[in-house]
Amino acid sequence: MNGDVQTTNTQYSMLVETKKCLDVLLGLCGPQLPSESLGLIRDVSFTTKSGLTPYFPCPLKETEAVSALKAVEGGLAAQLWRLRTGQTSGKITVDLEKSTCFLFSAYIATLDGLSKGDPAVKAKLKDTDLLQAQSILYRRFAANLYETKNAGEYFHIHGSLEATSTLNMIGLDGHRPDITDYHDCMNTIESHVRQFTADQLEEMNAERRQAGVTCYKPEEFLATEHGQILTSEPPWRVQSLESSTPPAPFPSLSSHSSPCATNDSVPLAPPRPQILEGIKVLELCRIIAGPSIGRTLAEYGASVLKVTSPHLSDVPFFQVDGNLGKHAADLDLRDPVQRRTFDALLEDADVVLDGYRPGSLDRLGIGPAHVAAVAARRGRGIVYVAEDCFGHVGPWKERPGWQQIADCATGVAWIQGRFMGLSEPVIPPFPQSDYGTGCMGAIAALTGLYRRATEGGSWWGGVSLCQYDVFLQRLGLYPLEVQQDIKSRHDKDFFELRHADSVDEVGKRALRSMKRVHPELFEDEYCHESWAKSYGAKIRFVKPVVDIEGTWQGFLRQSRPNGTDEATWDGWEIDVDMLST
Repeated sequence: MNGDVQTTNTQYSMLVETKKCLDVLLGLCGPQLPSESLGLIRDVSFTTKSGLTPYFPCPLKETEAVSALKAVEGGLAAQLWRLRTGQTSGKITVDLEKSTCFLFSAYIATLDGLSKGDPAVKAKLKDTDLLQAQSILYRRFAANLYETKNAGEYFHIHGSLEATSTLNMIGLDGHRPDITDYHDCMNTIESHVRQFTADQLEEMNAERRQAGVTCYKPEEFLATEHGQILTSEPPWRVQSLESSTPPAPFPSLSSHSSPCATNDSVPLAPPRPQILEGIKVLELCRIIAGPSIGRTLAEYGASVLKVTSPHLSDVPFFQVDGNLGKHAADLDLRDPVQRRTFDALLEDADVVLDGYRPGSLDRLGIGPAHVAAVAARRGRGIVYVAEDCFGHVGPWKERPGWQQIADCATGVAWIQGRFMGLSEPVIPPFPQSDYGTGCMGAIAALTGLYRRATEGGSWWGGVSLCQYDVFLQRLGLYPLEVQQDIKSRHDKDFFELRHADSVDEVGKRALRSMKRVHPELFEDEYCHESWAKSYGAKIRFVKPVVDIEGTWQGFLRQSRPNGTDEATWDGWEIDVDMLST
């Protein structure tokens, strides 16, 4: 990684740099991809209406990185289309502005005209914040970055979606109704974190299996055993899970696309065939990274069934964007009757997405080994994609974590803070590593489907937030004059943020600045709005990034909250208003 190495450049071009990033990416992950897809990937066209000034108030090449990933995704999808139909697809295009929007799509999305940060939107959402770790500000600050006992040393505590265990760990009550002010919440918790060193907090976290982490500088992460192992790994891996099952051809395409029913039971089909039509995906994920894998597969026409537990929390607003194109059902897999329902779903599944802590699904008896056994028994392989924070190799592989944790562990937060002129880390705006990781997960799924069809067997794909961050840092920082240009354009109050400002505050200020500096990203060209029956309101969302001529990339149905649908592969609708995306 060379995140602190700077070069100068007379004129920066995002278009040129994206192509360079794609070359770097293919050099890192080429062996993980079908060789037949490499030509299609290299032929992907990138488009932009600007391309000279990066969009985000960040020094890392986020737009360029995810655009390169989307090119790999598009090339793989086109290769699947060729395999499935014998036809060569038309031009493959990745739009840099849409890639940018994808990286903060949950912040662009609106429900009834209200965005994530609007207090009025809460009344329109299903309350899946079961333990009030999001809705109570004091508890929200249990997932935040603080200075430790040692000056200049920082630790990100993270109560996940529960909060009380982390707060108790540092000597605080789980609920403090007397503390409601933003700075009072921040200062109260930081004063307790400052009673401990990072080493002590690491031990306390390990004892309680909490998701906290020391905030390392990039060079410090590289010096750890885990950092050295991850930097020797490709950005993702796809490997054999079982090899006894024969090649599994794709289900037959209908003459156009499989007709479904609209909400009014009128038969409909998308305007052009979809590459993953007939592929069934079981999504066992929460929050952003895992659900964005399923969201991407749904863009290509897969039937994605998100299965969540009614007893586990999820962030309510993230479902507005993350559940696009899917059905969403609740199942308690510890209940024997509901477990049998899940087992019946698994019998017909082509892909399983696992976004939980490492080992969680194994303990439920539905991890990779069980899925491989199901595949071998039924005689048709399954693709299993596991997404986590720290990766599937190295001493930290079993640690829990989230986007902020990965950004702190790998040094990304320190890079952001230094860019802002500080001698302290700051969590970058928006969950960009979540979306980048989701894109890698979709690539792993597409690769697994291709190998299942051509070689047989079942396939396992592993992606992680830390591996995305490692890839991102390999691309280097923007040239110094480009960084200065970014800082001169964006709002001054964004650069007044400090390490303990919440991700919500960072996102709010960044969003306000983005709307002023780049209003074009919020226009209809990049977004679509239509009625969502389950929410009883219109949802506006970011359009798909990739376009493959001759096929249709788009969502067949609007979003819905977790637990809206029956847990079945039958009776899926098409929403007519979604077909114009």
